Amino acid sequence: MITEDGDKQRLRVGVVGFGWMGQLHSRSYLRVGQHYPDLGLRPELVAVADSASDDRLRRAVEAYGFADTYTDWRELIARDDIDLVSITAPNFLHHEVGIAAARAGKHVWIEKPAGRSAAETREIRDAVAAAGRHSAAGFNYRHPPAVQLAKSMIESGRLGTLEHITVRLLADYAADPRALLSWRFEQARAGSGVLGDLVSHGVDLARYLVGEITELISDQATFIPQRQRGAVTADRSAHGTGPLAEVENEDYTHALLRFAGGVRGTLESSRVAVGEQCTYGFEVHGDQGAVAWDFRRMGELQICRGDDYVDAGYVTHFVRPGDGELGSFQPGSGVAMSFDDLKVIEAAQLITAIATGRAVGPTLDDAVIAAEAVEAMQTSALERRWITLC
Repeated sequence: MITEDGDKQRLRVGVVGFGWMGQLHSRSYLRVGQHYPDLGLRPELVAVADSASDDRLRRAVEAYGFADTYTDWRELIARDDIDLVSITAPNFLHHEVGIAAARAGKHVWIEKPAGRSAAETREIRDAVAAAGRHSAAGFNYRHPPAVQLAKSMIESGRLGTLEHITVRLLADYAADPRALLSWRFEQARAGSGVLGDLVSHGVDLARYLVGEITELISDQATFIPQRQRGAVTADRSAHGTGPLAEVENEDYTHALLRFAGGVRGTLESSRVAVGEQCTYGFEVHGDQGAVAWDFRRMGELQICRGDDYVDAGYVTHFVRPGDGELGSFQPGSGVAMSFDDLKVIEAAQLITAIATGRAVGPTLDDAVIAAEAVEAMQTSALERRWITLC
């Protein structure tokens, strides 16, 4: 139960998993009231659970102000004085923790992929719905002000009739063939590879901008088929020192997409792309213009108004207050936001949903749609055929 605290109510928070993403969720709860002072609810960091190291738990208390720590997440979930749980543990824990949190009456903020499969994701979604709780899914690439501006331009018809979209998510975090074979490369613990890690973001971003995917055909590859085992570590750059073992999920995916209304699309993603770091972005073309966005230049939107059709060029629009949520973070055009700010927006949307009783932002419903598209891509690559989604 949310308790009164002066003129605001306290929203008591627990975090399961205190690696980089768990710490980012925690910072977002601490900051959200500074950027959104009128939310009406004040998050309070009550408890954190992490079994990786005592250092993490000490940091949670000393740097973040958590009142209590646990090495077993079940003890955190069992508390009746927690209203909302962030689930930022490894993929193989999401399903069990998510369902337990929902059945204990908690709201849930869960990172993608919510489940290792579409079935697991649906089960988490259904448990939250059955409990009458609210959810947020970690599709943070919806939130940059430039993306919000692109969406408003598309919806207002400024690009004319939409024709096609290209989405790319290229990264090099697994490009080193000497990198340790961690849980991310094991199907039982991670589920898919780059599909769950990055393509789920791409699916959500594409459908957010241009509508629902109706059909797709996909190809995939594992370019580094074996890696060495080694000591468990949170360092993605750590090298394996043990015996070679098979990589059980994909490094690369490419898909052709068809959307409701006739829009066509391509989506390409890799976790082993040498020379690419967070090369995430999109281009959307209509018959009267186009927009393009690159995450590495998050505050810029490339805009082409194709009034002359041939030889039309792009101009750079630096986001300004009034574009998306920029005004809650920066005072003027061209002042940069950060990745962390996107999670503050995500936190604000979930807290607004809890306060008002109306869903705001990406939820587990969106996570289910992304998971179903990911599984369709896996089936398509295996069977070499188009798959119908809806």
